[in-house]
Amino acid sequence: MFDTILTQVDNFVWGLPTIILILATGIILTIRLHGVQFSKLGLGFKSLFKKSEEHEKGELSSFAALCTALSATIGTGNIVGVATAIAEGGPGALFWMWLAALLGTATKYTECMLALKYREHAADGHILGGPFYTIEKGMKEKTGISWKWLAVLFAVFGVCVGLFGIGTFTQISGITTAVKNAFDPQEQHIAFSLFGNNYTWTVVISGLLVTLFVALVLIGGLKRISKVAEKVVPAMAVVYVFLGLSVLIMNATAIPAAFAAIFKNAFGFKAVAGGALGWTFKQVTDSMQKGIARGIFSNEAGLGSAPIAASAAKVDEPVQQGIVSMLGTFIDTIIICTMTGLAIVIAFYSGAGVNPDHGLKGVALTSAAFTKVLGGDGRSVQFLLMICLVFFAFTTILGWDYYSEKCLEYLTKGNMGIVKVFRWVYIAAVCIGPYFTISQVWTIADITNGLMAIPNCISLLVLSGVAAEDTRAYFKKQTLA
Repeated sequence: MFDTILTQVDNFVWGLPTIILILATGIILTIRLHGVQFSKLGLGFKSLFKKSEEHEKGELSSFAALCTALSATIGTGNIVGVATAIAEGGPGALFWMWLAALLGTATKYTECMLALKYREHAADGHILGGPFYTIEKGMKEKTGISWKWLAVLFAVFGVCVGLFGIGTFTQISGITTAVKNAFDPQEQHIAFSLFGNNYTWTVVISGLLVTLFVALVLIGGLKRISKVAEKVVPAMAVVYVFLGLSVLIMNATAIPAAFAAIFKNAFGFKAVAGGALGWTFKQVTDSMQKGIARGIFSNEAGLGSAPIAASAAKVDEPVQQGIVSMLGTFIDTIIICTMTGLAIVIAFYSGAGVNPDHGLKGVALTSAAFTKVLGGDGRSVQFLLMICLVFFAFTTILGWDYYSEKCLEYLTKGNMGIVKVFRWVYIAAVCIGPYFTISQVWTIADITNGLMAIPNCISLLVLSGVAAEDTRAYFKKQTLA
């Protein structure tokens, strides 16, 4: 009954209107910004390690702000989310993830740039910034009407996404499932049963350990979170990219067939009797819905989360940080998610002997795909995937606590007592996360993501002209300098 209700709510939130809103936002911003995600991508990488000037205000370097944002985006979405999207929406879901990412890079640039433009500085010197201020201040300046109610709505949804969606349940569930698959795949050591589901000691122990480490880091606040992110995120990204490249290099001849399977499925073509091709609308809508939903879950473009971290950057020029921040979407989806998706499609959805009815879900599907295409007994591959997933998901938990706290700080007008209580509630949510089913966890995450994206995308559309004007002015000044 509960699963049915969640599915119905998810289908409503992620219906055609929301998908159109998100894609339209990316398309309009891409046009108005003259394809900034393509023309300035190289400049973003060049600016990544630029040192802040003494006079510039903020709490983090541009690189630290990007790593903090990446710590929240590079997580189970890259390993589990891609697998779930392909399992539920077919290989075509990967195409829609790519499209959402290419358009979403312009969205990410805009939301992060505007967050710096409208951020505030608290009396004690720390930064207050994010879509809630963009909506409250920017939209009022533009329209002359108070949109504070929409800013409040965004902040409420932001707290919910952190507490019930991306931040806790999905990440800890991904970690404990990966650990169980690595050390007790046959579920031989059952700790207890709950609602008809068995939970092994590996799940219980790994869940408690992660909760403990999360608590130790979160007590240190933003500076400690950013320090952990700066070290862990690049290291784990390199390890996973190395593993993904190994898959693609060793199976280079299978890549064309994988791309063919992706595009055929994305546009509704499927094999019918006699070897001809048929077309189904449902196949297109399923792959589109799952691909875009999981794509946004993974890179968070349009969600409004990354601007909260970007607003803390020690940079005076909003455009400068926007260029750096948009790299997050490119790294997350175009590089890391693509490696996961191609491995799964090569293993199960293209070539001879295709059997999409593999019955695998989540990290088990990704692990099985990597093992199948790399060969061997799979233990070492499974262990490496587990390590990557554990660290990716751990940093995502940390990053989303920061986002949720900033949303709550806005809602409570800076009442840090309430924020500190929330921090412990957040830790408790991490602790109970492993005991939800995978389908429930991901459906809840999808619902809260969609609700958060809607007010953010509305503000970006209203302020698209402001973003375009500021961007042109900045690069004109750079040219004249």
